[in-house]
Amino acid sequence: MPAIRRGVAVLFLFALGGATDVMAADGAGGLSAANEIRLSDATIQISYTGDAGGLDRNELRDWIAASAGAVQSYYGRFPVKRVRIRIEAGEGRGARSGTTYAHNGALIRVGVGRYSDSADLKRDWIMTHEMVHLAMPEFSDRHAWLEEGLATYVEPVARVRVGQLTEAEIWRDMLRDMPKGLPAAGDRGLDNTHTWGRTYWGGALFYLLADVRIRERTGNRAGLQDALRAIVANGGNVEVSWDVRKTLAMGDKAVGTNVLTDLYDEMRDAPVAPDLAQLWRRLGVKLTGNVVEFDDAAPLAAIRQAITAKPGP
Repeated sequence: MPAIRRGVAVLFLFALGGATDVMAADGAGGLSAANEIRLSDATIQISYTGDAGGLDRNELRDWIAASAGAVQSYYGRFPVKRVRIRIEAGEGRGARSGTTYAHNGALIRVGVGRYSDSADLKRDWIMTHEMVHLAMPEFSDRHAWLEEGLATYVEPVARVRVGQLTEAEIWRDMLRDMPKGLPAAGDRGLDNTHTWGRTYWGGALFYLLADVRIRERTGNRAGLQDALRAIVANGGNVEVSWDVRKTLAMGDKAVGTNVLTDLYDEMRDAPVAPDLAQLWRRLGVKLTGNVVEFDDAAPLAAIRQAITAKPGP
C-alpha cells in the first residue's frame, strides 16, 4: 500500500466528548483533507479523497470517533496503536463499502456518498464493522469466516452497549439474518464452504453460540467479550499473523473454558446446523412481523441481557 502524502495549510484543535482530541488539516497533493483523532490509547489518522467538498468534516469525525468509542469500550482498549482511515467520496448517500488492510500498518478504506449527512452516518454500521477487523490477527483465506463473522457479530453488540443501537434492533437483525449462516446442501463446514452467507452469518453464528456457551459454563460471569479482550491484550490484532488454534486457545484460557476451540472443531469441517428456533426460545426473544418481543422468564434471558448490557462504572 503506497504511503499517503499530504500538505498542511490550516490546523484546528477541539475536543470530542472531553476525552478525544481532534486535529484537522486541510491539504493538497491529491488529498482534500487529513485529520487526526487522538484516543486515550491510539491515534486515528484520517484522509479524504474524491469529490468530498460537500461532506461535513465535523460530522465525519464525529462518526469515526463514535465508531472508535464503541470498539474501544467493547475491547477495553483500541485494538491498534495507530490506524489510517481513508474516506473515499463518491456518489450517493451514506457509507457504501469498507475494507481493512494490514500492509505497512493498519489501514481502513471506506466509501462514503458525497451527499451524506449526520443522519446517514449515524445509521451506518460499516465503520464499526471495519474497526472490529482490527481486533483479530490475520488468518489464512480458509479462515476468513472467523474474521468476517467476528465483525458481523461484535459490531452491533459493541454499538448497543454504548447506546448507539437498541436491544430490539440488534435482536431483530439476528433473528432475521442468522438463518443465512446455516449450511445448505453440499456444505463441508466453515473452513471449506466460502459462500457469502456462511462467511459472514455462519461466522457470526459461531460467535453467538460461543458467547452463549461461555456464559452458560461460567454462570454468566464471563462471555465472548472477555475472551476477545484477552486476545487483543496479548497483542492479537490485524497487524500480526497468528495460528487459529493459538488465538482461540488464548481466548479460552482467559475465560477458563474450551468453548472456542471445541466449537471450532465442531464447525470447521462439518455442516453444523444449530436449532435456532430453540436457541431463540431459550434466550427469550421472538420476532412477530418486524417487532421483537422479549421473555425475561426464559431460561437464558439473563445471558441475553448480559450480552448487550452497558459497561459498568
